Formats: sequence, C-alpha cells, structure tokens
Amino acid sequence: MELFPMKACAIESRRRGQQLVGPIDLTLEGQGATVVIGPNGAGKTTFLQLLHGTARLSAGRIDWACSTEEARHHQAFVFQRPVMLRRTVLENLSYPLRLRGVSKAKAEERARDWASRVGLAQLVTRAATVLSGGEQQKLALARALICDPKLLFLDEPCAALDGRAMREIETILQEAKAAGTRLILSTHDLGQARRLADDVLFLLGGRLHEAAPAEAFFNGPETPQARAFLRGDIVE
Repeated sequence: MELFPMKACAIESRRRGQQLVGPIDLTLEGQGATVVIGPNGAGKTTFLQLLHGTARLSAGRIDWACSTEEARHHQAFVFQRPVMLRRTVLENLSYPLRLRGVSKAKAEERARDWASRVGLAQLVTRAATVLSGGEQQKLALARALICDPKLLFLDEPCAALDGRAMREIETILQEAKAAGTRLILSTHDLGQARRLADDVLFLLGGRLHEAAPAEAFFNGPETPQARAFLRGDIVE
C-alpha cells in the first residue's frame, strides 16, 4: 500500500477570520525527507497539522495514493513538546502497539528493542515524565516509529535540545529514513535542514514561497525572501 504521491490542492486554514495558511498547492512523491523552513509565524506547525489531519482544512483537499483513512493509519506525528503518558518508558512504548491489538508480551518485547535502539534501555522502568528533554524526545520518536509508519511528521523535533541530544535525534531520523519511512519535518535550525533535507519547502506568511530539491535551494534559492532568510535577515 502506497501513500504517495500526495497532492494538496488549494489547502487553507482560517481561524476567526484570520488566514493562517494557504492557499497552497503541493505534490510530494517518493522517499526521503522534506524539511519545512521559514521564520516564526510562517505557519509551519499548522501546515504540518493540515497534512496530517490533526487540523481541519478551511478549504481545499488533500489526496493520497490510497484512502485518507488508510493514509492516516500509516502516519505518526512527533510534537515539539513531547506528550508523555504518566507511565513508565516501557509502557509508553508498548501503548501504541497494544492499541493495535498486539499482545502484551510481544508489545513489551518490541518496546524493549526500541528502547535499546534509542539509548533508553536502562530507563525502561522509569516514569517517562521525569526524563530529560532529550530523553523524552527520543522516547516520543521511538513511540512514533515502533508501529513502522510509512510517513512521520515532526514539528521542530530538536527545539531547545543541546548539541549531543540533537545529534542523537538526527541519527534516529537518518536511520528511519534509510529504513523507508518518509519524513516531513519543520525546523528553525538551518544546519539541521542542510543535514537532513532531500527537498525544502520555504513558508512565509502562511504561503509556500519556494519548493525545491535541497541542494538547489541552499545553493541558489529563487526568491529574494528565501535568499534573505538564508542570510539570516529578518523576513516578514
């Protein structure tokens, strides 16, 4: 079952008369990582939520290569601030598998494997809510990936993390991408965008100003707004 190509047709998000995102037309295909960049307030989070279905479209539509229900079943979303269940690390990791009908024994076996993959093997009995920010983000990633999603959305996955935690998170993402999980993530960190992106979407004022392969975008963006953003100028 394939999710792509995904086509967003004139999608918009409006709230209380304010245009937050759109209209945006976009087609995404194939594998790899799409990185969404732009200044604060550009609409990156809302845009990801619209694609994922956790925010309601005010106009337009999103067409997947399969039914919308199937597409959402094979997706996961990691938030900027991880949401932790008030349970142990092991129980947090087991939870999505148990929801899908996996037996407790098998769910815990896979949970321990994923805890080891992300460096949390020694913390499986610890309450998730007392983990450090970096540990919680790794747990959130593992919990999202444990069901083998075909598509993973991430909203600023390394915001407020130190360099070591960021490097560990990026390693997990590169491994997930190599294993075939399609990534769509937003980031404010241009260094991270350069390291992870196969293609780039540049948002400004809720509109898609530029979409290009990563190498082309970073070597020669077409719009003056994108060039200014890459220089570190204030863009409004």
